Amino acid sequence: MLGKEKVTAQMKELIAKADVLLEALPYIQDFHGSVVLVKFGGSAMEDPEVTRGVLRDVAFMASAGMRPVIVHGGGKAISAELKAQGVPTQFINGLRYTCEKTIKVVDQVLHQVVNADLVRMLRESGAVVAAVSGKNVLRCERTTTVDKATGAAIDLGFVGRVVNVDTPQLNWIMSRGEVPVITPLACDMNGQVYNINADMAACVIAAMLKVRKLVFLSDVPGVLRDPADEDSLISTIRMGEIDQLSRDGVISGGMLPKLQSAAEALQAGVGKVHMIDGRVRHSLLLELFTDQGIGTQIIP
Repeated sequence: MLGKEKVTAQMKELIAKADVLLEALPYIQDFHGSVVLVKFGGSAMEDPEVTRGVLRDVAFMASAGMRPVIVHGGGKAISAELKAQGVPTQFINGLRYTCEKTIKVVDQVLHQVVNADLVRMLRESGAVVAAVSGKNVLRCERTTTVDKATGAAIDLGFVGRVVNVDTPQLNWIMSRGEVPVITPLACDMNGQVYNINADMAACVIAAMLKVRKLVFLSDVPGVLRDPADEDSLISTIRMGEIDQLSRDGVISGGMLPKLQSAAEALQAGVGKVHMIDGRVRHSLLLELFTDQGIGTQIIP
């Protein structure tokens, strides 16, 4: 009798797992063959267990027939290395001022540390991966930012704005069943390397690839009306509301260029943009394969 009860309990557990798989089936069918760009950054990327969890989700997406693309940040690793080398760090309107010495450190850290670690862990999760240097697929021009008080242009050094993406190369990589993992660097027409804000790079790549979804994974739940209160999460933001939220001070710092770029991606044909907390276990799968998404969605 005890044996029969034990088997029954185990069978119920197995049936429950099968029910979860069947619940996800319509979403898996719907997203089969779709390109989904995942931008991964923030302190969530500093935790190896969180990173492995996110990359297992990406490996699942690829195995389920989706075509994931990863664009990663690396700001905290870069700041740590700059500090170790005695190079000062300065941010202007959420963008890192990048001098000649800084761009060399950025290049080194992004390729030899951040990208290499992500590629290794994604391969350990069973995915077929392509390490892609943004220098090889992104073209840019030098950019500036604006002084909010005077409206004057402010030089940012070797900071660029992506103007072209080698989409045939990225599509070829995906056609081979590989997951591109892209560094946020680009070159201008003369071969000069520029630092690219990873959020902005992700939005331009997503727009030019016409992705189904663009998902930002970070270390915050989404856009908060009050940064000190996680219960103040704004679940939906329309493009037309972004400027007002900026004027109200709700959106500031690094979140501002993220949302502005998200709006441009939507205007260029990206289906939907999501900002979710990468520290939440399986947050990526919850967003893609359940009716109740998490975080903030940005819609037209």
